[in-house]
Amino acid sequence: MYICASEYLSTTEMRPRGIADLPLHRGGVPEWLAKRMVKLARAIVRVLVEEYGRREFVERISDPFWFQALGNVLGFDWHSSGLTTVVTAVLKTAIDPREMGIAVCGGKGAASLRTPRELERVGELLGLSTSRVEELKRASVLAAKVDNAAVQDGYSLYHHAVIVAEGGYWAIVQQGMRPEEKSARRYHWLGELVSSFVEEPHSSIVGDRRHEEVLDMTARESGGARRACVDLVRDGPWRLRPVLARLEGSATLDEWLGGSPRVPRRVDKYLRMPWRINWRALKRAYEIQPRDYEELLGIRGIGPSTVRGLALVAELIYGEEPSWRDPVKFSFAFGGKDGVPFPVDRKAMDEAIQFLEESIKMAELGYRERVEALKRLRAYAPR
Repeated sequence: MYICASEYLSTTEMRPRGIADLPLHRGGVPEWLAKRMVKLARAIVRVLVEEYGRREFVERISDPFWFQALGNVLGFDWHSSGLTTVVTAVLKTAIDPREMGIAVCGGKGAASLRTPRELERVGELLGLSTSRVEELKRASVLAAKVDNAAVQDGYSLYHHAVIVAEGGYWAIVQQGMRPEEKSARRYHWLGELVSSFVEEPHSSIVGDRRHEEVLDMTARESGGARRACVDLVRDGPWRLRPVLARLEGSATLDEWLGGSPRVPRRVDKYLRMPWRINWRALKRAYEIQPRDYEELLGIRGIGPSTVRGLALVAELIYGEEPSWRDPVKFSFAFGGKDGVPFPVDRKAMDEAIQFLEESIKMAELGYRERVEALKRLRAYAPR
């Protein structure tokens, strides 16, 4: 009922790549429901870890279909933006790292800022080396930077959670919002699939619609633009400043922002968000001499506007055009049973539901609680 997908990467790969678009809802979870969700989540996670291992649990969190089904069985409406924040908060409360060897760090709003400190504490509990903890902290920072600056889709991040397990396995679940459209978008990452943070790094990208224009510096076809941006930074800000000064107010810049026969029209958000450069950050970057775009993106002060400004010069001056395609690949949609807007992907949903059904049946729950959880889960199964 309601959840559907447009395509899979292959017939054998069950992990969609994606971003999830969800309506933005306000309000909290009543205390009686929150307590029940924590109890149920604790039982399910315990069984999952015992039967399938910690690595499998982390991998499942990076699958948007499974994540969505977990939210359903815990008692949350599938299509609400709150599912993301509530499920991760419930898991954070339910999971004892010393007992299960898994931890959830970060969360919504101010909680996301505590992620580095929490990773350090969790690293000690899980027996992770100092170097491994530093790698996790770096992954946390880069994932947030990518989804806020390198993929400019108009969604501002307000939720960031890192799920980490013994052995250093990790997943990241982030969410951004577009308040003016009352919509949210969710980003899934799986550490084992990230060979590069700046080229096709997401494990899951699902959305209810594709936006016409998204500056995606992580697209494979943006490789030339990324290299050109690094070269510009390594040359020094005094070489870049006169180039940008010549472009200000030019017809070429107007075409890049507003559209021309060669360049597709950029959506209004680019007209409302004037490009500007953080010269102090670029000076810092020049002193560091980044080896690649990943290292450049990790430098403090290199934000969305500076990324966009560098991309502008890379295309207009050096002919290295970045990707303007929305990286969305899969869809969660409103409706689905009747095939609108897409047919339900039964295979994907059945796999998630069967996996959770087995876990619920084995969980340490009372008979009535098990039956109610299974009923909620089956209510979302595609018919």
